[in-house]
Amino acid sequence: MAAPTNTFTAATAVGNREDLSDMIYRIDPTDTPFMSGAEREKATAVYHEWQTQALAAANNANAQVEGDTPTAVAVTPTVRLGNYTQISYKVASVSGTQQAVEHAGRDNELAYQEMLKGLELKRDMEAVLTSAAQVKSSGSPRNTGTLLSWVGLSNGVANTGSSGTAGANPTTADGTTQRVDATNVIAFTESRFKQTLNSCWTNGGKPDLVMVGAFNKQQFSTFTGRATTTQDTKSKRIVASVDFYESDFGKLKVVGNRFQRPRDAWALQMDMFAVAFLNGRNMISIPLAKLGDSDQREVLSEYTLVVRNEKSSGGVFDNTSS
Repeated sequence: MAAPTNTFTAATAVGNREDLSDMIYRIDPTDTPFMSGAEREKATAVYHEWQTQALAAANNANAQVEGDTPTAVAVTPTVRLGNYTQISYKVASVSGTQQAVEHAGRDNELAYQEMLKGLELKRDMEAVLTSAAQVKSSGSPRNTGTLLSWVGLSNGVANTGSSGTAGANPTTADGTTQRVDATNVIAFTESRFKQTLNSCWTNGGKPDLVMVGAFNKQQFSTFTGRATTTQDTKSKRIVASVDFYESDFGKLKVVGNRFQRPRDAWALQMDMFAVAFLNGRNMISIPLAKLGDSDQREVLSEYTLVVRNEKSSGGVFDNTSS
């Protein structure tokens, strides 16, 4: 059917107001499981330090004669460790005109852009700590030693197969060496994962968080006890995931991390990790000098990774990720 002759329609009208929703929708993820789970500390210098302590090995021949005169045994001193703070920032810049016009979904454009930069900075920091293959450095810029340079010496399971170049874990426990990736990757299996947990427990650790990428989160769901899906007929729900893993050495929460390397699977004791922020430098907003007809804000953090004892945690490395 056609409209009656001379019907005035929206297609030819001039002056109709636009219909723009006053909502702005984002889908980009902002969840940061490592930073959210790690504790917070305050740093007062660009080189933040802490100490670890080890006990003497257990002596199964500790039997003494009656009336013996005891003698002092060797004392195990603490180990002093440290990491450099790293500066990360994002800058929001908005023109005077854009500030002046009316906006849909936000009242103040500069404040809105500043908020977005803060979310982006948080994602950057998660990626730095969990996926950057960097050692601690006092250079320019300073670098904080990341998980890949601290964790794995004691409890890392790498691909040491005969084909390709074998993977190698850090050779020191102080953030100065990083792991070397194998040229070939192999499947992330429950056997390899159990090997890591066994090593952590033997060394005194109690991992409580597993972090994996998307592919290996699904792979984890095929481990023993979840080889097939289950169906709850009452709730009409199919369960095919593993969110917690009951191991021989304790219960671990299993989470996916979008910002870590997909080839790594971490088993972490989270009370042994912290993110230390330099005084007054935790996600701060700094107004920058005005440049022409624009306003700028710098969103900045100065932070470092604290690994209180690398023996507490481990990882399964060189995993397939697709």
